[in-house]
Amino acid sequence: MNYILFDGQYRDALLPLTYTRPVSEIRLGIFTIREKWEMFTSTTITNLTEDYLSHKFPMVEFPDNIMINGAYLPNEDIMSIIEKMSSNQAIFDNDTVVAFRVSNIQDSVDFDSLDKLKCPESVLRIKNLCDIYRLNGEAIISDFELLTKNKNSQPIPDGAQCIDEELIFIEEGAKLQFCTLNASDGPIYIGKNSEIMEGSLIRGPFAICENSIVKMGTKIYGSTTIGPYCKVGGEVSNSVFFGYSNKGHDGFLGNSVVGEWCNLGADTNTSNLKNNYADVKLWNYESESFINTNLQFCGLILGDHSKCGINTMFNTGTVVGVFANIFGSGFPRNFVPSFSWGGNKGFSTYLTKKAFKVASIVMKRRGCEFSDKDAEILKEVFEISKKFRSSY
Repeated sequence: MNYILFDGQYRDALLPLTYTRPVSEIRLGIFTIREKWEMFTSTTITNLTEDYLSHKFPMVEFPDNIMINGAYLPNEDIMSIIEKMSSNQAIFDNDTVVAFRVSNIQDSVDFDSLDKLKCPESVLRIKNLCDIYRLNGEAIISDFELLTKNKNSQPIPDGAQCIDEELIFIEEGAKLQFCTLNASDGPIYIGKNSEIMEGSLIRGPFAICENSIVKMGTKIYGSTTIGPYCKVGGEVSNSVFFGYSNKGHDGFLGNSVVGEWCNLGADTNTSNLKNNYADVKLWNYESESFINTNLQFCGLILGDHSKCGINTMFNTGTVVGVFANIFGSGFPRNFVPSFSWGGNKGFSTYLTKKAFKVASIVMKRRGCEFSDKDAEILKEVFEISKKFRSSY
């Protein structure tokens, strides 16, 4: 059976993170959503996504295909339904299509003619940006159980102080030096060749992926994920780093999502709670307006390749697009469009020629290449996001 993840109706609500990736490439818990489905199906899975992304994320079509909404996470309950699903059936979450079977993806599907199967309530799904950090703890717990089943952890090194050691899993090559790990509220996963430096205090649920570093004296609260090849310091609470991003110094980050290739300058601080304790409003690309999250806690959403200078202060519920460069005193506004250059005193357009030059240097430092495919995707994002920069 061939499985294909499609973006579905929540794709625009997950911008700016989905400007540069299919929905299923969002990291939630330890893995991306696609990686979770690959573990459950024991096969390689491709994406049906926006045309401009398809060159980097190509779809592979077979004579018989199971199409799955990339915003939905796998578990045993939904897998048992999918494995028995016939071509005249589809799984629905109210009016949202979750999964169906098709022989020719290019043909239109009459969903009204299909037998409707109910999506299990136990299935996690991300419908908006806040769901990524809000559901991260549950996702870490599920991924931890799946990943560590019938596997043995590396021994906990001398000097590391641990609570509930049975919920701490250490991969090969990881380094832990005189840190404190508390798994009483959820498991702690320490990925291959990662490092937690001395003096760090960490509470679960927590995951640090391969080759990432937690710097000296860092304080991390659950439910937090540090994706691969990141460097994180300071104070972090209930946040998700997708990968290849840095918050290497003091400063607070809470209830936030940080994309790839981002950098937070020293002493960057994010407000995650309003002074009047009111619900936080967050920029929504779909409606092109601020909408109520119905949440008291919401910090920063930072798109890929965006960076901020030292002492940057982000207001509660700030959304920053792709390739923004923020600096200067004061609070920047709560929505910073993609390819913006500036801060509290105003913004100008960050031209692709300059932005791509920086990206090439940054990625080369990590042994990666800023490819022609990356450039083409980001040129498209530059054009798509142009209307949001018209307010400069």
